[in-house]
Amino acid sequence: MTSPALNDLPPEDSEPAAEAPAAPGPVTAEALAAFLAARMCHDYISPAGAIVSGLDLLEDPSAQDMREDALGLIATSAKKLVALLQFDRIAFGASAAAESFNVGVLEALTRDVFAHIRADLVWAVEPAGLPKPAARALLNMAQIAGAALPTGGIATLTVTVDEAGETLIVAQSAGPRARLRPEVLAGLQGLPMADGLSGHWVQAYYLHGILASAGGTLEAEAELENVVVRARLPG
Repeated sequence: MTSPALNDLPPEDSEPAAEAPAAPGPVTAEALAAFLAARMCHDYISPAGAIVSGLDLLEDPSAQDMREDALGLIATSAKKLVALLQFDRIAFGASAAAESFNVGVLEALTRDVFAHIRADLVWAVEPAGLPKPAARALLNMAQIAGAALPTGGIATLTVTVDEAGETLIVAQSAGPRARLRPEVLAGLQGLPMADGLSGHWVQAYYLHGILASAGGTLEAEAELENVVVRARLPG
């Protein structure tokens, strides 16, 4: 049997080449639906669980001195749950056959959600109505802006329409510790989920998809104590 030539043998100190980590694959419609469903269920379970806890207190004979606290917990949690359901119906759902939305309704839905988070809302939306893609983009940007202020601050939402009919939506988050999570930034760029929390990523990814489907663009800037997300939609 012929021995291999010396130059055919690997060096004694060589190691097998490490395989590069596989890049995340494209997001299928089924995966996106699952991520969105998980995110919404996560949002709903907290107030729903609080309602059940309040009802348990009301039924506990030894906790009758906490009756007022229980009723307050139930009322607050029920309002939060209804606010999220009504908001998500437009932000993520088909919302019947509506193709345009009254801005006053969108503001009320957004303020109801902001009533249960630390950030304050400044609403500076000029048009009286918005088509479905812009309305969905606005609501999702509002929630992303609020989430970028975990310890509080001011989330300012601005919508203008220029002479050519192009809609510009700007969501600015200003406050101490204002930030965009890496997974949110990846989603805003239309990148598949890699590391981080899928609930934060999927909303940003969905927002990118809304704008891309409508022929729009999306960009984000994150500086010290200031985060800005801009969306443009053609007329």
